[in-house]
This record gives sequence, C-alpha cells and structure tokens, in this order.
Amino acid sequence: VWAFATARVAAETLFQAIAGAAVNRIGDLNPQDMANTAWAFAKAGVAAGTLFEAIAGAAKNRIGDFNRQDLAITMWSFACVGWKQSDLFTLLGSALLERLGMLGNTERSQLYVVTVYFQIEWPHLEFPLSAHVQSLRSAFTRQEPTPSRFQREVSTMLERLGWSHTFEYETADGFSLDLAQPETKRAIEVDVEIRPLVVVSHTGDTILSSFAVSHKHRNLRRTPTLAF
Repeated sequence: VWAFATARVAAETLFQAIAGAAVNRIGDLNPQDMANTAWAFAKAGVAAGTLFEAIAGAAKNRIGDFNRQDLAITMWSFACVGWKQSDLFTLLGSALLERLGMLGNTERSQLYVVTVYFQIEWPHLEFPLSAHVQSLRSAFTRQEPTPSRFQREVSTMLERLGWSHTFEYETADGFSLDLAQPETKRAIEVDVEIRPLVVVSHTGDTILSSFAVSHKHRNLRRTPTLAF
C-alpha cells in the first residue's frame, strides 16, 4: 500500500483487503510497519476505521518500541484521518518530546500539522508539543508546494471562466490552499489522488488543505477549519 499511496494510484479495493488482513495480524507488525501502513491509508484517503483502531491500540501498548520517525509518521497519519481520541496524540507526543531535537524537517513539518490539528479539535487541552509550535511551523513553511499539472490546468480553466484567484495561497498559519479567493473566503482544493475537484466554500473559514484528505469527499462539516 505504501507504493500505491506514493505513486498516487487509486486502489481502494486492494487497500480494504489489506486493511482486513492487517487487523488480524496487527501483533505481527513492528512499529515501522504500523507507521507506514497508517501513512499509506492516510495519504491515499482510504477510510479504514477498524485498522486505525487496531494500530492505535498496538501503539499504546508498545509505545517504547517506536522510534522518533515512527512516532511522527503515526501522529501525522492519525491527524489526517481525523482521529477523535486525544489520548493517542498526547501519549505519542509525550514520548517524542525529549527526542524532538533529533528530528529532521520532514518529521517536524508533520508534527506542525499534528499540533494545529490538536489545537483545533481540543482547544481546552494542552498538547505536549505546543510549546514548540513556532519551530515546527518554520519546518513546515520551508516545504515548497508541489502543484500538479492538473492543478495548473484547472487554474487556467477557471481564469478563462472569469474566476480570478491566487494560486497556492498561503494562510496565516502557513497552510497552502491550491486556488483561493481571500476576499470572498472561497478556495478550491484540487485532489488528483482520489477525485479531481473539490470546491470548498465557507463564510469566514476555509477548510485546511492538510486535513481535507480524509474528510473532503465525505462530511465537510467535520473537517477542521481555521480562519483565512
């Protein structure tokens, strides 16, 4: 599944079959296997609630076996699928806190997404990495957007239709929206991995692109939002 997700090849039937098999063999997976599996499903936007429940349970029981990359990838994956139990993020974040300085920009960028997600979902709770949000954000904003050819084609088409917009608009929180009209609070996320086009429109709030992967084709009202 990692290869399919990396190559952006749609294969939901295969993913679901693997999810069923992995749940039954979760005890045989090492932390890297679990982290990579969670990453692949999150990246591909394939719903697999039972699998993520199994990974969450195994991660809690084997937290000491996870290295820093495994922890970062696992947290990012669970944030992307909209995991609704704060204790997993708190546990993994606490385990990673002392090793934060050893992480590269990729993992720190992932953790910024996790930190923002936690703050949105549980504003009354303290996330272990919250004190480091600025340094994590710096790593995140260093990541250059990688717009696809299809995204550029959609942008050109909309301009011809009279919908003027900003290409790769960056919000105040460092998130990039594919095509945005800041003055009208409207944005379009082009998603070549699953479905070609999703229009996002909120009054005063816009769906964050980093969190749209698991929700935007299902229930937009549950997707985390920030003002932009």
